Amino acid sequence: MELPPATQRVMAEAARLGLNVTPFVYPDGTKTSADAAAAVGAPISAIAKSMAMMVDEDPVIVLMSGDRRVDAGKLAGAHGGSNGRRATLDEVRRYTGFAAGGTPPIAHPAPLVIYADVSLRRNATNGCGSPGARRPPSSRSSWMS
Repeated sequence: MELPPATQRVMAEAARLGLNVTPFVYPDGTKTSADAAAAVGAPISAIAKSMAMMVDEDPVIVLMSGDRRVDAGKLAGAHGGSNGRRATLDEVRRYTGFAAGGTPPIAHPAPLVIYADVSLRRNATNGCGSPGARRPPSSRSSWMS
């Protein structure tokens, strides 16, 4: 089975960065953190989700555990801005090159500021990916290594 073009782009960038990433495809999909956790047999907290956000006019990516939500006000303060919000679908595509819901922490058209929430430290490893191709948590390297 051939991987979707977006997944191929992420794999190419991961290889360029020296990351060892192996995607797995789940026919039932993994659109939510709960879906991903069920698919890989892990707690929701072990799923690393990426959220495309805007702080004032700056696009940023927030990596966090699947059981947490972004506090837009705290994000704005951490970034030195005044207003934080979730990016629109058009903004996600424009700034990341990916569709909302499948925004990886790498392979963007231009460098983006990425914030990693401390909630990711609760698990030794974290799995992440796109709605259908996701890397399960394991003791091997992950996108968060």
